Amino acid sequence: RFVDEPADAGVDGLIVPDLPPEEAGPLHEICLRHGMHLVPLLAPTSTTDRIKRACQQAGGFIYCVSLTGVTGARQSLSSGLSDLVGRIRQHTELPVIVGFGISRYEHIQEIGQFADGAVVASALLDAIDKSPPEAVQDTARKFVRSLRGLNGESS
Repeated sequence: RFVDEPADAGVDGLIVPDLPPEEAGPLHEICLRHGMHLVPLLAPTSTTDRIKRACQQAGGFIYCVSLTGVTGARQSLSSGLSDLVGRIRQHTELPVIVGFGISRYEHIQEIGQFADGAVVASALLDAIDKSPPEAVQDTARKFVRSLRGLNGESS
């Protein structure tokens, strides 16, 4: 049911944060049977062997974790992030998306120089959490526009 129900609802991929590629085989096979991708997470601590194995099983895209530790908005990106994305690209043609700690337009601009996309979650949730209930949609809209460098422009 873990894969059946999402597949029936139109989900085309799963991200399972604490599933090492060495143990992903059974879930990967079930996902394949349902036409779903199993998206791996690779971190700065990932060895070359782990990157290679994860990329062999991957579908959809590779989620590149930008830092070690827990997620959450950061002021700056981790050093070595571009190198990590380069190491991953040696083993896959799939898009590489960077997440964890991404919180500002400047982060998106920097990541765009070496990766295919960025995931922003904690910073958006923090902004929404600090917003009064009646302003949640406007807060989310403004935050996303700020990530696009629009700062109040309509689009």
